[in-house]
Amino acid sequence: MLEHDYKNIWCAVDDNSDKQATSNLNGNDFTAYIVKYQNGYFYCDGGMQWLYAVPIKIVPLTDIEVIFSKIG
Repeated sequence: MLEHDYKNIWCAVDDNSDKQATSNLNGNDFTAYIVKYQNGYFYCDGGMQWLYAVPIKIVPLTDIEVIFSKIG
């Protein structure tokens, strides 16, 4: 994505694995805007480096989705 000039890609990030990155989304603790990839690391807009970055999309839930999430 970065090679195709996408800017500020919102990602789940971690230093262990892609799977770990996507499992740490609770509370938005490990997400960042990725701005470059260099020397084997992804860099966020705050300058921190990460080994793994999985692009994510955050969208608002509908009323129906909220209701069904409470049922399940």
